[in-house]
Amino acid sequence: MSAIITATNLSKKYGQQAALNGATFTVEAGRIVGLIGPNGSGKTTTLKALLGLTQFDGELSVLGMDPRTQRDALMNDVCFIADVAILPKWLKVKDAIDFVEGVHPRFDRSKAEKYLAITKLNPQMKVKAMSKGMVVQLHLALVMAIDAKLLVLDEPTLGLDILYRKQFYQNLLEDYFDENKTIVITTHQIEEVEHILTDLMFIQDGKISLAATMDEVGERFTEVMVEPPFIAAANALQPMTQRTVFGKSIMLFDGVSREQLATFGELRTPSVADLFVATMKGTYA
Repeated sequence: MSAIITATNLSKKYGQQAALNGATFTVEAGRIVGLIGPNGSGKTTTLKALLGLTQFDGELSVLGMDPRTQRDALMNDVCFIADVAILPKWLKVKDAIDFVEGVHPRFDRSKAEKYLAITKLNPQMKVKAMSKGMVVQLHLALVMAIDAKLLVLDEPTLGLDILYRKQFYQNLLEDYFDENKTIVITTHQIEEVEHILTDLMFIQDGKISLAATMDEVGERFTEVMVEPPFIAAANALQPMTQRTVFGKSIMLFDGVSREQLATFGELRTPSVADLFVATMKGTYA
């Protein structure tokens, strides 16, 4: 595999506040990466750095280019969906399609129209007549119809109801993603993207606290529903976190062999949400 993104010691301050504090990571081609972190952890600043929208210290290569000095060339191969889709109130759906078709050489009009066909939008509808969800749908249709090598999604389904959120991710896999494309997603709705991710990155206090493939996550982390006689023995192995569900003690372990843990009780691979909560322990204190 070849690296689409290589970041080394990325740092960025807003006044005295460090938004990025030596973040280092690599994203390989053909992957779907979830960049997950609490509010203020550096997610948005990381995305802005990738897109050439902010200055930073450190080294960053995106598609072999430096976003600080080669942004115009970079954006020919990158698409971005922000958490808030800002479109002019007077803009009609057909005018939006015409505009993007005229400015981006990789825009596929038929693909945009296919996405829009599953919505309630029609070519003559103006943005001012749309709900927030409809505006997001239009924005998604325009951007996902561009054949980009890198797609950056920042809370892409914000404002959509659950049906459209599920439809969006289904379209992402079936109609957009292939081995020649790479997707980076940030979202607070972790459960909705877990099934499509190939890689996971947790960011905390401006640093990458976890970077692993989903296969590696499954091998490294184990959750155990510990039977009462084994509580003391399990605690001796220093679980990352412990919680009680219906009177049962559930412990999460990092790097402990499953064979050893199997003697304590039922095993399972933790969800990304449970792993996130365990990793970010103390962040919200």
